[in-house]
Parts: sequence; C-alpha cells; structure tokens
Amino acid sequence: MTDSADSPSFRLAYVPGVTPAKWVRTWEERFPGVPLMLVQVTPAEAFDTLRDGSADAGLVRLPVDRTVFSAIPLYTETTVVVVPKDHLLTAADEVTLDDLADEVVLHPLDDVLGWDRPPGEAAFERPATTADAVELVAANIGVLAVPQSLARLHHRRDLTYRTLVDAPRSDVALSWPEDATTDLVEDFIGIVRGRTVNSTRGRAPQQTQPKAADKREPRKQAAGRSTGGGNTAKGRTGGARSGGAKGTGAKGGGSRSVGAKRGTGKPRRRS
Repeated sequence: MTDSADSPSFRLAYVPGVTPAKWVRTWEERFPGVPLMLVQVTPAEAFDTLRDGSADAGLVRLPVDRTVFSAIPLYTETTVVVVPKDHLLTAADEVTLDDLADEVVLHPLDDVLGWDRPPGEAAFERPATTADAVELVAANIGVLAVPQSLARLHHRRDLTYRTLVDAPRSDVALSWPEDATTDLVEDFIGIVRGRTVNSTRGRAPQQTQPKAADKREPRKQAAGRSTGGGNTAKGRTGGARSGGAKGTGAKGGGSRSVGAKRGTGKPRRRS
C-alpha cells in the first residue's frame, strides 16, 4: 500500500501463531525507506483484511480462495495435543488419534486444522476461541489439538503438549489479492522465497541505489582522465614523428642523427 508517492509503506497481516520477525528484519535491511507495518488479524478476519485493502499481503493459513487470492505455501506445522502437566498422555513423547478416543477433545470455533471429524468425545459446547479452549484444558475439562505455534503462543506453566502424529496439519502461506500484485508485494515475495539482494527477479534494494550512483561517477571521471592521458601521449608521439620528418627533409641544417645515419654507408671512391 502506498500512502503517497513520496512515502510508500507496506502493510503485512498475520494470523496468530505465525512469526514474521525474520522476514521483517530482512525487509528493514533492504528497504529502510519503506516502513513495514504489521497488522495482527484472526483467521476469520484475514481475507477480508486483504480484500478491502487494509493490508497489502498476509501470512495466513491455507486453504485460500484461489479465484480471488494468490498464495505461496511457506511451511507446514506440526500438530500437537495440549494437556495438563499431570495428564496420562504425557507419559509418551508422541500420541495418536486413537490415544484420544476416550478424551474430551475441545473443538474451538476458530479451529484451523479442518477436521473431517474431530477425534475423541465432543465437548458439551464448542469454545469460541483457541484461547478459551486453553483455559478449559487448564480446568481439566478436556484436551486440545492445535498447530504447535498456537500451543507455544498460549503457553501456561500448568500445561504441556505432545506431538499428535496422525492428525491433520496446518499450512502457512503468503497470500495477497490476485489483482493487486504491486512492486512492494513482489519485493516481499522475493524475501520469503530467499532471493538474494542481487537477484535479477527482485528490485534493487533502496539503500544501495545512492551508493551505486556515487561509485559510478568517480569511475567515469577516472576513465575520462585515463582517456585524456592516452590522447596526450599520442599527441606527443605524433609530434616526435613529425619533428623527425622535418629534420629529414631540411637542407643544410638537417638533424645530426639523421645525417649520421646517412653517413654509415661505404665511402665513395674517387675517380
């Protein structure tokens, strides 16, 4: 998004659990004159935020509507089950869906795993949010399956988690409106794809442009001096040759060196 022609900015939406810090740092290094503003949104708000232009691009969870949005998958998260620290499931490093068969498994309304059918026994009521579900886990009401980043986000000292090996997983992607692929969006795509500063597909980093101009100018001047010096040398050489020609064609007062060369032949015999 561009606030004005002279003060462009880039707005990046992101959903809970996603950490954009490493990409933000790279952006700030390459484009210090273009502020990157983070916009935190819920999964339900993410695509409306992109659609209405409140953000230029977003770090979201798949799936996305491909008829409206472009998306580049970035990584897949491990799914874990959040349980109280003294729960029986903590005896193993990994658990399966079958291990949850007798458990009350909370299924919040903002669930991002897209279950065909959640495992275990359903709770009497679905929590409104993942944060609410975590509170119920702490109260021993049930357990909760979420992407690992959300388990870390809602960490509590009285809770822990174990990897749920055969559960659906959440894919994180960079997404933006199909009809709004701006230069700044292309710049951020280059960063998340790991393009280098000198990549031919990325625009030149903003801070390097003035430096490159400063370096080129002295080279031009140096080249001009070198060329001028070469012309001067040629002029001197030409002058020397011209002088020699004059000395050769002069009568009486010809150049001694040329005369000496003429005298190096055999002496003429007198008749």
